[in-house]
Amino acid sequence: MQFDVAIVGAGAAGLHCAAMAGQLGLSVVLIDHAEKVAEKIRISGGGRCNFTNIDVGPANFDSANRDFCRSALARYTPSDFIDLVERHGIAWHEKHKGQLFCDDSSAAIIDMLLAECATGAVERWQPCKVEAVRVAGMGFELDSDRGPIHARRLVVATGGLSIPKIGATEWGHVLARRLGHRLVEPRPGLVPLTCTGPDWSRFEHLAGVSLPVRIEAGSGTGRAVFAEDLLFTHRGLSGPAGLQISTYWRNGEALAIDLAPDEDLDRSLTAAKATRRKLGAVLADRLPRRLAEAWITAAEGDRPIAEMRDRELAVLASGLNRWTVVPDGTEGFRKAEVTAGGVDTRDLDSRSLESRVVPGLHFIGEVVDVTGWLGGYNFQWAWASAAACARALGAGLLHGA
Repeated sequence: MQFDVAIVGAGAAGLHCAAMAGQLGLSVVLIDHAEKVAEKIRISGGGRCNFTNIDVGPANFDSANRDFCRSALARYTPSDFIDLVERHGIAWHEKHKGQLFCDDSSAAIIDMLLAECATGAVERWQPCKVEAVRVAGMGFELDSDRGPIHARRLVVATGGLSIPKIGATEWGHVLARRLGHRLVEPRPGLVPLTCTGPDWSRFEHLAGVSLPVRIEAGSGTGRAVFAEDLLFTHRGLSGPAGLQISTYWRNGEALAIDLAPDEDLDRSLTAAKATRRKLGAVLADRLPRRLAEAWITAAEGDRPIAEMRDRELAVLASGLNRWTVVPDGTEGFRKAEVTAGGVDTRDLDSRSLESRVVPGLHFIGEVVDVTGWLGGYNFQWAWASAAACARALGAGLLHGA
């Protein structure tokens, strides 16, 4: 069968790109191997889909080239997607830090995207596997479960390796490498961190404890700092702080965590010496009690704070204001919300997401080395990269390019 555009991957980016390209007048086939459509949208945001963030900017993304996402994000903004949501009558609300969620089920976003595809007369083949792709003259030949396809343009929107139980595969990365593209090594992003060893043993019983922290990792241009809630788990660290920093953390590196980010503990603990209170009670005013108890156990037990030397308190405060932890790994792609790394942006045009290696081939969404923060940023990259690609397809194919 002949199509103007074949899109492989019916997730957020693939659905949005297909709908926009179809509505521009192109014949589009959208192909996905999974039984269910857009499962990652369905489970996102606790089932309510954190579909964008009103404060999106290039600084909210990690990439080997952090400026690459600038063009697409500028030309398709959160307001553009909100307009689409509101045209479909989907009620939404804002949570903290600009995060936008559906009032009801995330299924509303999936239904909206499918309706937009129907408006664009998009053919959706699902489930359907693509077994082979060949560059053929002025287009591409695909061997699929439902027969051969010839398309003038091919868009890869297959995502990354995150959450394999809902169908994630390395298909897009394998194809990109086979056709001559470089890859930034894929790794789990927005994923819980694991910690073991004797230094961690005193914290193993703190699963469920959460507190606001300031957490940082990396150095130079790769340094990242977040002020979020940190959650202790049975295996290590999670919560928004742990997930955010995981994208920037590298094996063997230490995290620096301020457990009392709004307080100069050295000053306040020294001032507390004027009281008759014990150290544990003083720390419990500033930290969750279970964490305070774990900390004073390591500090040789609970004592009246008036009996402690200023130097002891300074060391204790320094340890709490700059606690260094070296995770031994992550929970892996099984628990990762996104895949960091991917198709190297040096091989792509930032305005069209078209390959510089194979003309007519485009990569969009998570398969590309652009990874957003937790909080709706990755969905906005999906919408924006899809829009940039669809507009380029329309401009090229409708003018005979």
